[in-house]
Amino acid sequence: MDQDARIDQDARVLTPEERDVPTGAAALAKGLYLLDVIGEYPTPPRFKDLQAATKLPKGTLARMLNTLVLFRLVRHEDSDNTYRLGHRLFELAHRVWESFDLRGAAGPVLERLADETRETVAVCAIDSGEVLYIDQRSRGGAFGFRIEIGRRAPLHCTAGGKALLAFAAPHEQRVLLDGLTLDRYSERTITDEGTLVADLALSRARGYAISLAEHVPGVSSVAAPVFDHTGKAVAALGVYGPSSRLSNDRLHVTGRDLMAAARQISGNVGASQLNITSYVRPGRAADADVECVLPWGAHLAEGPVWSTREQRLYWVDILAPAVYRFDPATRSNEEVVMPRLISAVAPRHDGGLVALTQDGLEAFDFASGRLTRLVDPEADIPDNRFNDGKCDARGRMWAGTMRLDASRAAGALYAIGPDLSWQRADTGFTVANGIDWSPDGRTLYFADSAGRIYSYAFDVESGTVGERRIFASVDKEEGRPDGLAVDAEGYVWCAIWDGWCVRRFAPDGSLDREVRLPVPRPTSVAFGGADLKTLFITSARIRLPSRVLTDAPFSGGLFALPVDVPGLPAHAFEG
Repeated sequence: MDQDARIDQDARVLTPEERDVPTGAAALAKGLYLLDVIGEYPTPPRFKDLQAATKLPKGTLARMLNTLVLFRLVRHEDSDNTYRLGHRLFELAHRVWESFDLRGAAGPVLERLADETRETVAVCAIDSGEVLYIDQRSRGGAFGFRIEIGRRAPLHCTAGGKALLAFAAPHEQRVLLDGLTLDRYSERTITDEGTLVADLALSRARGYAISLAEHVPGVSSVAAPVFDHTGKAVAALGVYGPSSRLSNDRLHVTGRDLMAAARQISGNVGASQLNITSYVRPGRAADADVECVLPWGAHLAEGPVWSTREQRLYWVDILAPAVYRFDPATRSNEEVVMPRLISAVAPRHDGGLVALTQDGLEAFDFASGRLTRLVDPEADIPDNRFNDGKCDARGRMWAGTMRLDASRAAGALYAIGPDLSWQRADTGFTVANGIDWSPDGRTLYFADSAGRIYSYAFDVESGTVGERRIFASVDKEEGRPDGLAVDAEGYVWCAIWDGWCVRRFAPDGSLDREVRLPVPRPTSVAFGGADLKTLFITSARIRLPSRVLTDAPFSGGLFALPVDVPGLPAHAFEG
């Protein structure tokens, strides 16, 4: 049967004569709303899904779908009776971008940001291997930093240039890097390509780039990319000013605001704006037993692991990047600054540590800070990095990967053996996160921060997993599951990102307990202390707006919660 004459098996067949096009503003509004519903539905919806989501009468919905299909704004898939956005939308989007007036779209945003920051705000693009400043607004006064429209600057040491390099496709980035001469402009200019590539990966993971007086001495800047409808970075929006006013902390807070503003520019010309969490603080106050034992202010603290041998807690700040060793007895915190992204560490059987970095699994010596590369299962995927990881009872390292900017489900779960051989256990994850095992070792728990905690039947001898099962889900309005740890009773403790809490799930996946925290973004948990009855909780402040940081000043700190049931000792890597 002709597609135009049939809408769905769930709906009554409409003849061509019955296909009347809805008219009027109300019908237009409903049609646009219907496009939004189809575009934002997690999977291609069927007719009954759309009816449930829109609450439209069956006949009205059928006629509207028929009209949208007729104009190629929606397409119907005969194979599974689902609806998807039509190719006509892409054609119209291309026409929008062919007439894209970047200055016109950015103008109101530049004005607002200049008023808010009282600094110089500029938008730039890449032209002939350099940064070209297209427009600017300045409120910096006599002691500000002025940028002339049409001025050019190097890519490798300006915030705008680094933002555009960081978000370029890998092959495009390679072409741009090959054409660069890494000249030195200040004592802080990056002139080594390996160091620059590591900094670009860091920028992509953050969502914005920073220049700490790398181009002009005494001038710092931060910039975020502006994307077109295809997801390509076509420009960068930046704030520039004296380093004395643009401190490191202020640059990071401003970076988050620039990301939102850059999305607004894209939205002004038709690109889809990414959702920004509302960060609504829960009504219930933080539990009294929760204590901030280290108000550190980390960007993205992660990977806590307790060393029974040293009676210390190791943890990392992915975006500093740095590794820390915390002593609960003295509350001292030792720091080792890292040359590249690092997401987790684990004890090594013969002493020392192993680390998961953007270059795979590496041996790590805390005393010297030396990294020695061991193996990288995703060496051929430059857009990915390792995230959380933990060792099983036979000393294998299990770790998940994710895209640097978490923009799509490109991550996988790997097992790396003591002999450095590896296997890909599962794929299709957006933000591969917490990993741990049941006390009997027969179940592997693994979180994907897209919203679910999974479980697998686990064979400890062979190091293989069974079929993936959903263990627990977290509604996106309540946050997202992050790092996790299992206690001696087999209950799963999980940090809930953007949820202001940690949750304890029973072995059957039901919610057993929720502990409220004074910060919105807890990231991971680990049991420690002499009796393993202290739950240490890491947190983040990355991309939180200033109003939230005012309300949650301990964001990025390390917290401790006394618990009744102890945790399980961490296993060491046997390699």
